[in-house]
Amino acid sequence: MAPARQLLVNFMSVTMPTAQAAGHSWFSHLKETLTLGIPLIGAQLAQQGINATDIFILGQLSALDLAAAVLATQYYFTIFIFGMGLAIAVMPMVAQAYGRGDEVAVRRSMRMGMWASIIYGALALPLFFWSEPILLALGQEPDVAAKAAQYLHIVGIALFPALLFQVLRSLVSATGRARVVLWVSLLTLVVNAVVAYGLVLGGFGMPQIGIRGAAIATFVGQAFGFLYLVAYIGRDAMLARYELFVRFWKPDWQALREVVLLGLPIGISVLAEVSMFTVSSVLMGQIGAIPLAAHGIVLQLASIAFMVPLGLSQAGTVRVGMFHGAGDRENVIRASVTVMAIAICFAVASGLTFAFAPVPLVSLFMDTGLPNAPEVLAYAVPLVFVAALFQLLDGGQATMNGLLRGLKDTRVPMFLVLIAYWVVGLPLAWLLAFPFGLEGVGIWVGFMLGLGTAAVMLALRFRHLLRAGAATT
Repeated sequence: MAPARQLLVNFMSVTMPTAQAAGHSWFSHLKETLTLGIPLIGAQLAQQGINATDIFILGQLSALDLAAAVLATQYYFTIFIFGMGLAIAVMPMVAQAYGRGDEVAVRRSMRMGMWASIIYGALALPLFFWSEPILLALGQEPDVAAKAAQYLHIVGIALFPALLFQVLRSLVSATGRARVVLWVSLLTLVVNAVVAYGLVLGGFGMPQIGIRGAAIATFVGQAFGFLYLVAYIGRDAMLARYELFVRFWKPDWQALREVVLLGLPIGISVLAEVSMFTVSSVLMGQIGAIPLAAHGIVLQLASIAFMVPLGLSQAGTVRVGMFHGAGDRENVIRASVTVMAIAICFAVASGLTFAFAPVPLVSLFMDTGLPNAPEVLAYAVPLVFVAALFQLLDGGQATMNGLLRGLKDTRVPMFLVLIAYWVVGLPLAWLLAFPFGLEGVGIWVGFMLGLGTAAVMLALRFRHLLRAGAATT
């Protein structure tokens, strides 16, 4: 414990200023971080709730439908999250431009962020249309792959409004209107839930079309959220002056290049983590449908908990970006420490919840009266215990990544997470699962070690940049 304690002391000696940062006490930083972070956390939970709702509703049909939904949503999310890197790149660009009062730069970043998202969506469509042969090539059971493809053939179209929504929320969040993002995300969740209940289970007199109904519901919900933000930005006097859609077709190659150069490393970094969990679903599918269904439930639980540090990391990106744009190093440091402290407190609380209530949590996501329910439950409980352990590690790496993005540092973190997830996490997961015979538990332990490696390396990178004075350039 001594080396770890000394590392913490050294890190805090760099990150904690001794003097009062002008105009921003520790309390004001806490208040402002929560004011921005809570709506962003709520918005992330609502977005995650869309997938969770689909999983929950399809879990009422059969273990096969549940397994297919797990596989399909992971497949979709992997493609979505890479494209989301382009949208995430817009957030520090807008925050820094807003911090220095550069209205033109805000408009350029937003427009080209939308351009990049549309181009990416078009390039990704073939992956959805050819999803069944791709899943079969990955060793999935034919009946699971066929049913998952029914979902993916439709939900690929939802990628466009989903990515454009993420770009627009960058402007709304950076300009102090994060509560709007929360409300529209909650409304999107409700729309998705109502349509999914109707089309999947035949509720409200709608036709019962199973897993395809969940895909249609996802598209309807994402389109609603995007159009709502478009209307809000057009009505808000301050946001309307950016004129995002005036001469939208006119390219700005310099701004597009900056979005792509900043966004690709972010997309690769996020993809490295998400694809690690997608591979975990593939590995679980090779073990069997019951382990895959159990894994999907626990993954949903962990993903829901992860939305809190993810929302906090986005708040950290905005706040660090604003102070960085203004050249205020002291407040960059205070903002960073505040976000980290909140994230650690939540990670401990969520980990304890997982550890002490695994059975009730798993039971939320399936009908315990189904024939295979006891098998799924028995397989899932040990996985929940492992998920409890890595809450702190997963939250730590997400928060540090957000802080680094606020400094527009994306390339080095990309390489660090690639090493952590694909050189450390994935090989250990496979080794523990198959040669050592730990199966699902081995997969989760391996990925936990990968997340821990990422958290440590990103923290050291952030500390190095603060020492080098990157927060003042």
